[in-house]
Amino acid sequence: MNPHPDFRQYLAQRQTRRTFLGRTAQGIGSLALAALLNPALLSAVAAERKEKWPGVVGSLHYPQKVKRIIWLSMAGGPSHLETFDYKPKLARMHGEPMPSSFTQGKQIAQLQGQKLLCFGPQHGFKPFGKNGTTICELFPHIGSVIDEICLIRSMTTEAINHDPAHMFMNTGSQIAGRPSMGAWVTYGLGSESEDLPGFVVLTSLGQGGQNQPIAARQWAPGFLPSRFQGVHLRGKGDPVLYLGTPAGVTHAQQKDVVQTINTLNAQYDTIVDDPEIGTRIVQYEMAFKMQTSVPELMDIRPESPATLALYGCQPGDGSFASNCLLARRLAERGVRFVQLYHKDWDHHGGVKEGIAFKAREIDRACMALIVDLKQRGMLDETLIVWAGEFGRTPMSQGGDGRDHHNAGFSIWLCGGGIKPGFVYGATDELGYSAVENPIDVHDLHATMLRLLGIEHTKLSVKFQGLDVRLTGISGDAVTSILS
Repeated sequence: MNPHPDFRQYLAQRQTRRTFLGRTAQGIGSLALAALLNPALLSAVAAERKEKWPGVVGSLHYPQKVKRIIWLSMAGGPSHLETFDYKPKLARMHGEPMPSSFTQGKQIAQLQGQKLLCFGPQHGFKPFGKNGTTICELFPHIGSVIDEICLIRSMTTEAINHDPAHMFMNTGSQIAGRPSMGAWVTYGLGSESEDLPGFVVLTSLGQGGQNQPIAARQWAPGFLPSRFQGVHLRGKGDPVLYLGTPAGVTHAQQKDVVQTINTLNAQYDTIVDDPEIGTRIVQYEMAFKMQTSVPELMDIRPESPATLALYGCQPGDGSFASNCLLARRLAERGVRFVQLYHKDWDHHGGVKEGIAFKAREIDRACMALIVDLKQRGMLDETLIVWAGEFGRTPMSQGGDGRDHHNAGFSIWLCGGGIKPGFVYGATDELGYSAVENPIDVHDLHATMLRLLGIEHTKLSVKFQGLDVRLTGISGDAVTSILS
């Protein structure tokens, strides 16, 4: 595209010939060096100019078991001891001193220096499914599909406070500024959707009042191009702020504005060659498409009464259940990574009542998502991950609560490539530490990438002189849970 004469004149006024030659020489030298260090970089830069990102992973490293991921993030740290990890000995020792052999020299969040007392499970447990998997009786709907689930009881993490733990679970690092899991996945594989982002985030509030904020950096692209940022869709009101067409402006006029802006951006990009301008062009086009696609997506009224009853939601209620239904609709439309945050799991006090609240909010919806995807033939190509940022202590806090805990907790996976009806790993007899087949966050990320067909050590980006990857310098795919 040749810049308009007036535009060329404007640019000529902004830089001297010496500046132009200097920048050109530096740019060519940098590009040549980058191509020598990483030949795939040139193809990635070229692909950045395209409207639809194809992904930098050309040939998959493994057979792809799933096409997409739905991550159910239970923000606040669910207690494994009132959900999926029954400890009868802890129940028998309720109120007794916690043996120092478990806790001596260990990292504790808010209980340092306090008297540590065992705090037994606050709700009953019962067996579910053909294998008699024991989980809390407050989750009968999840129990009804437990034979579809791989339950991991030996999860660990490095972080013990909320924001760093969210960062670690999302990005593989406690340091802010790294790309989130969803950004890595869409960078590596692209998206199948033409009119929706490849990475979408939905949030919902709990009823217990422990609703710590979730920062947008949890779904940020970090040092990847900004087009891989997760897009936050709101369950109530405008799904995306400032997306709607202003009053008095027609759709055709809006399209003309977008095309004009993108023409100017493209002309400027021929001079400065800035990858973020290519991103801006693509995002303007995506935003314009979303003006039509997002309202249709968010309107769940056309869903059948049976489907709405399955999830237990009402159109526009902004609930976790509605977000699970929206996750299925996003998956149908080719979105690669969908992340749902449900808040209010931070039970420093009142864990008994708090878990009962949570069970009512998520139990049916989790079951419905699994059943709905399976009915539609989509479960085999979708990975569902249910996880908090950490668990809770076997010791009491304030008499009726539990503190943050990172040495052992429970998560579950379901979908393509995962062994169904399988329990992996275990914590000790009091639920303090993972003692059988412990896995960490890097292992989880490596496993997720493996199911998508990616070898985690081969998806990296040069940043500050290092080949940075989601899994850092560690992590192994947990092949024992793969079918």
